[in-house]
Formats: sequence, structure tokens, C-alpha cells
Amino acid sequence: MSFFTKETLNEEHVIVTGATGGIGYEAAKEIVRAGGHVTITGRNEEKLAELRDECAALNGQSQIYISAADLNVEDERKKVVRDALQAIGPITGLVNSAGVIGGGPLENIKEEELRKVMELNYFSTVLFTQEVYKEMKEYGRGAVVNLSSLSGLRGTHSNTAYSASKFAITGFTQSFALEAIEYGIRVNAVCPGYVDTAMGQEAIRSKGEREGRTYEEQRKRAEEGIPSGKLTQPDEVARSIVYLLSEASINIVGESLKISGGSVMR
Repeated sequence: MSFFTKETLNEEHVIVTGATGGIGYEAAKEIVRAGGHVTITGRNEEKLAELRDECAALNGQSQIYISAADLNVEDERKKVVRDALQAIGPITGLVNSAGVIGGGPLENIKEEELRKVMELNYFSTVLFTQEVYKEMKEYGRGAVVNLSSLSGLRGTHSNTAYSASKFAITGFTQSFALEAIEYGIRVNAVCPGYVDTAMGQEAIRSKGEREGRTYEEQRKRAEEGIPSGKLTQPDEVARSIVYLLSEASINIVGESLKISGGSVMR
């Protein structure tokens, strides 16, 4: 089921990073449901191929291009953009959904883990956006949606590394939005809390282990702490992303859209 028509993103070309993860996977599918073309990138080529087939089944008119890459590597970032342009044409949308969890109490964080979280969640996101932005400026319009988090809006216990990386994305979104809008390019972020994906489930499991609870006990505790009483589903985040890519959000600039079930209000 789609909440959008095939006119919503008709003929738009959107790159989705982290497309093999839960949110990126669903975002790519929602984009083609809305009439867009997609370049999907991630490290797992087999899973990218599965996603391509699912997208093709949803909309036979959409062009779907696979570009397996490690976005920590400069040459691979450049290659994704170059190949996407050649395969489909001008890039009018970017969804930065690549990311990892990590961290724990400050006293336990290893430098290697801290650098890994910041490298993928922040540095590679900014540097890849830089490459796409050059093309969007030349084309004269576009929309960028960054995947931040409620952890990028307020701190939580034993979440120093991940939270810092997402605060960085929130700040990047706001500052970059002021530059990009001068060229007709809108930049926003989505900020979900726990999402019912493999990564979200791992975050719940890790928190439960630290606090002496089973996964089921910790999940129940998490759900009870959300006014809506439920975890966010990845397709719900995907629909919010499509909204921010579309002209329905034409004057929304530099915002961080919370998807919290009522748990964070400010």
C-alpha cells in the first residue's frame, strides 16, 4: 500500500545510501511507489540486487540502478555519483540513511569504535553529500534528507558515541540547509526513536544486557515509555522521507522531523 501517487516523485532521481538497512531499504521502495527513479548503494551487493527486484515489481516504470560501495572511501563516493548520472541522469534527491550503532558508557568506549561511529554516521555522510551537492547545484534544484535520530536532539544514558554522531548530523542539516536553499535545494532530517529494524533491535538488546534484562523485557520497557505504545516501523520513516523529498514540503527547510510516538516534544 502506498500513501502517495506515482506523480509525487515523477521522474525524480534519488540516491539512497545505506539501502541494505531497514530504513534505507523501505525508503527506496517508497520512492519507486511514488514514481521516482533510484540509485541504491550499500556494501552488500546481493541484498542490493534483492532490493532492485522488489522495487522493479512495485513500479515497472522506475529506473533502478545498483552501485555497491564503501562510502568511507573517496574514490567510491565519486564513482557512485558518476555512475548514477550516467545510468539515470540528473540527481534531484539524496537520502543519507547509511549508519551504524555503537557506544556504551563513556568509560568503556574504545577509540576505534568511536572513530568508526563518527566516520560512517557523520564524515562519510557529509563528504558524500558534498559530491551530490555539486551536481544538484549545476542542475538547479534538489532535496536532501538526512537520517538523524531522537538521539540527535537529546542525550540518553550510555549513548555518547551514537548520540554525538547524530547531533553532528542535526547541526550539519541546519547549517547546510542555509547554504543549499540559495540554489533551490532543500535540506531536512528525519529523527526517529527506536525503529523496528535489525539495528533498532540490536540497540534494544544491548541496552537490556547493560541493565540486566532480556530483549523481550527491554523491548516492553521501551514500548511502555512511548505514549503511542509502539515502536516506529521502517515504512513509517520511509513515508516521512518521501514527504520531505516531494514538493508537498516545498517551504520546509532545515527541519528535524521527529518520529517519536509522542516521547519527545519540543
